[in-house]
Amino acid sequence: CARPQVAGPRMRTRDGQPLGRVLGLGTFATHTVVAAAKCVPVAPELDPSAMCLVGCAVATGVGAVINTARVVPGASVVVFGCGAVGACVILGARLVNASRIVAVDVAPRKLEWARTLGATDVVDARAGDPEKRVRELCGGTGARYAFEAVGLPGTLAGALGSLDLGGTCVLIGVPVPGVRLELPLGRFFYGRQTLTTTFGGDCVPVRDFQRFSDWYRSGALDLDALVTRTITLDDVPEAFAAMERGEVLRSVIRIG
Repeated sequence: CARPQVAGPRMRTRDGQPLGRVLGLGTFATHTVVAAAKCVPVAPELDPSAMCLVGCAVATGVGAVINTARVVPGASVVVFGCGAVGACVILGARLVNASRIVAVDVAPRKLEWARTLGATDVVDARAGDPEKRVRELCGGTGARYAFEAVGLPGTLAGALGSLDLGGTCVLIGVPVPGVRLELPLGRFFYGRQTLTTTFGGDCVPVRDFQRFSDWYRSGALDLDALVTRTITLDDVPEAFAAMERGEVLRSVIRIG
């Protein structure tokens, strides 16, 4: 394998600390070495720009719907946070034929994307009480399933507050270490709510990745809509900045 060529100097945080590798993975390189047991083959005719998203955002968002919450057809769904992972929750909810899919975010552009991807309703969290608005949209009682794709106590509390009696909330967003959540136990207890978490959508790659590729091939899973920009390795720093500004769902690096 050729020696990897990385884009420019090593990336650093705002305070100058070098960025390390997550889960021991080397990325932003022209080549990588992967154990055969960790590879899942897909049909070569499928667009790699879309299929490369399956390993993270798609697995996490769609997997949270079909594996973790096991959303049933006709149910109501709300997702707090409509970045790439939240967008995949919307795709998953549409895939299982949810009757109402409510998207909540503070960024108007992300709410526009959410509607394009299949959200039946959008709620700007900056305009009034998002929990109250979600309950109104879901027949006055709230959603059957709620997904939090941010990892903040406030948005998780909002997702729980948007649930119907006996509803299920899935925490997808990765919280910062040490962050705590306070909520009224009475409402949680008498509301008979379930709070659970997911890591990677509880996916089994050899099972689920093939399902995702089949759904993409059939048009049931619109992965192309997640690719906002196609970039080169030299564009990686600007891609991160664009993501922070909420200008993209996903920027995909194409080499060669």
